[in-house]
Amino acid sequence: MTCHTATLTPEQSGRLEEHLRSGGYRLREVPHACVSGVKPDLNVTLYRSGKMVAQGKGTREFVEFVLEPEILGAARIGYEAVLDPSLMEPRIGVDESGKGDFFGPLCAAAVYVNATVLEAWKSAGIRDSKTVGSDAAIARLDAVIRGTPGCQVSVIAIGNEAYNRLHERHGSVNTVLAWGHARAIENLLERGPLLDPPPVRAVSDQFASSKTTVERALLPLGRSLPLVQRHRAEEDIAVAAASIVARHECLERLGRLGKEFGMTLPRGASAAVEQAARALVASHGAGVLPRVAKMHFRTRHRVLGEPEPPSTPWHPGGRKGP
Repeated sequence: MTCHTATLTPEQSGRLEEHLRSGGYRLREVPHACVSGVKPDLNVTLYRSGKMVAQGKGTREFVEFVLEPEILGAARIGYEAVLDPSLMEPRIGVDESGKGDFFGPLCAAAVYVNATVLEAWKSAGIRDSKTVGSDAAIARLDAVIRGTPGCQVSVIAIGNEAYNRLHERHGSVNTVLAWGHARAIENLLERGPLLDPPPVRAVSDQFASSKTTVERALLPLGRSLPLVQRHRAEEDIAVAAASIVARHECLERLGRLGKEFGMTLPRGASAAVEQAARALVASHGAGVLPRVAKMHFRTRHRVLGEPEPPSTPWHPGGRKGP
């Protein structure tokens, strides 16, 4: 075990914070975190949401000898399926990658798991892609997921030109994303007997303010399967696997785009991204941007010297773009 997450109550969070501040850890600043402590083989971060993430070779020792007895007051490692038998049920996890990247596609992935797959992954390190430290590790975990007997994977990659057309038509990232999720689920369900036993539900993050955004996009087979949308869905290993597969697809396609235009295309929407976009336009002209970038991002206006539209306040349904 090199990574473990848990959601703590306020009382448990208080005990963990006290432990990290007085337990010989080197404290560090982490965005959105109450406290984060580092030891040579262990990083532990407690977020303001109550989510705790432990990473490193010392994770199991920390969980068994600190988290469970001192913080949670209960033994859970190794007993998850006993405490919650639904964790071993066959299901489909869905997630996406690229939503916040100016360059590159938007990718949605669906991953089918059953009890055999889940047993095989117990020590494989499958976890939310946001907690994976390198692109090489993402590639390794993607290979593990795809190579596990019984696991089925479907990826929908929406290239930039198609993405820009869809966004212009619908005016919403979430509508485009809902279609990607629905299509990925449908592609898996079309494989019929390869999903053995049949999934009892699909699980995805609730990225829109209304659950109907995805429900309306579901295709015929997808409408026959209960869809569970919840926040922090990546705590479900099926969704975590989908996040890794989607991220790997984004990285691969972004790398190919960079090779095509002879430069590195950074992820995200930072100043470095804006600098790269300016260099790309200087070399290939403004007409290249729709081929490699999401044109509703505010980065586009700054790069092309266009007046920026008024800021749209964030709301649970999602932003129009950075």
